[in-house]
Formats: sequence, structure tokens, C-alpha cells
Amino acid sequence: MQILFKSRHPDAALMREAVERRVRFAHRRLKALVPRAYVQLADVNGPRGGLDKRCQIELRTDGAGSVVVSSAAKDWRTALDEALARAARHVLRTVRRATPAGTCLRLRRRG
Repeated sequence: MQILFKSRHPDAALMREAVERRVRFAHRRLKALVPRAYVQLADVNGPRGGLDKRCQIELRTDGAGSVVVSSAAKDWRTALDEALARAARHVLRTVRRATPAGTCLRLRRRG
């Protein structure tokens, strides 16, 4: 999976490697369906505090188009985890809808 990361906030830019590891771990079973992920972290209202850390994730699938989700939280990690969970659920739901009834959907091959 190719992961593209974008952030203008200096604290978020320092988290680049951790974000990439977290995305790979959270979507390891979807890697056959999602070849590309875009992650954007932003501090919405600056130093005022509150739910101002926003994470937007776009997953581009081969057959089901793209899925864009975002989440806001008090810290980067929580915003990232919530957005990753939503994105995974949405991709699975979209792919299951596109799969004809009675066929088996294999997400990961072991061997």
C-alpha cells in the first residue's frame, strides 16, 4: 500500500513514520483492495485547544472508487485511529455491496 502524508503543522509532520506504521497495521487486511491511501493532519483552530486536531483519510480502491473520511479529536492519535476505523468499515461495506451474492470475498491470501 502506498501512503501519502500531508501536514503543515510541525508537530504532525514529526509523526509521519508513526502515521504510516499505524495506517499499514490498521489496514493490513485491506491491502489487496486499497493500493493507495492519502492521510492529511491539520490543526483546525490553532493553539486554542478543544477538538481541533483533524485527520482526513482518502482510500483509493481499484474497483469501488475512493472513500474519504475525517475525524476530529483532542490529539492526533485519537483522530487518526477514529478515521482509520471509519475508513476500514466504509471500504468493507462498499466492497461487500459490490460483490454479487453467493460469492466469497477473500481479503487476504495466506500461504
